[in-house]
Amino acid sequence: MSLKNKLRKKLEREEKNYEIEQLMKEKRSEEYEVLEEVFDRSTLMTIYDFMNSGLIKEIYGVVNSGKESRVYWGINSNDEEIAIKIFLTVSAEFRRGRLPYILGDPRFKGAKKDLRSLVFLWAQKEFKNLSSAYDAKVRVPRPIAIKNNVLIMEFIGKGGVSAPLLKDVELKRPEWMYRSIILHVKRLYRDAGLVHGDLSEYNVMVWKGRPVLFDFSQAVPVEHPNANQFLLRDLENINRYFLKIGVNVIKVEDIYKVITGEPAIR
Repeated sequence: MSLKNKLRKKLEREEKNYEIEQLMKEKRSEEYEVLEEVFDRSTLMTIYDFMNSGLIKEIYGVVNSGKESRVYWGINSNDEEIAIKIFLTVSAEFRRGRLPYILGDPRFKGAKKDLRSLVFLWAQKEFKNLSSAYDAKVRVPRPIAIKNNVLIMEFIGKGGVSAPLLKDVELKRPEWMYRSIILHVKRLYRDAGLVHGDLSEYNVMVWKGRPVLFDFSQAVPVEHPNANQFLLRDLENINRYFLKIGVNVIKVEDIYKVITGEPAIR
């Protein structure tokens, strides 16, 4: 190989190495920003407290990621699988996206309006909603502990693999699944005094052939001024999905009346 070709090859290698190095720097920077966004000092101290108590032994990868929170898979001191939901204290979307659920909810009355305080209260709200739903025998992840913006709950799935969403499952008994979900919505309303408020095929997992409702941070008490509209929307979403897969659904107004005992008001 001529000296000219050797120099050209060397230059190409150096350029390629430089490109790779720059990409790695950019990737590390992105990862650091994500870690900074989730694991600020307060969150790290909260997780440290949970580790000291044995509620968290190890934290592994992210199993669900949204604009307002990240859910991590972990294990506790008994080597039981847990889900660790960390609510982001720097989410610019939080105040705008969750305001309709906050206004009119007595649990937010008198709360501080700074973002961190609202996020902490939002996390507490999900824990309380899950506790009420679980006690009412609604199929939800069992809540375990809450502190600041970190919520620990039962992991629905196995080996770090989350149970599939309703939208991704080919149902063997779609009519049974439909009526089972409606039953849980009824239990949620009558026995827990709550309306999910964002129910759809994206917020129901299917585990061992049965539905598991999740994502309860926005659930509102039945006394909330918009509770009936949120309930109607939940029922419309469920009917829309099951109608699409060929289930003979019940009219939304009829389900609403069975659940609430009142005619639907739109």
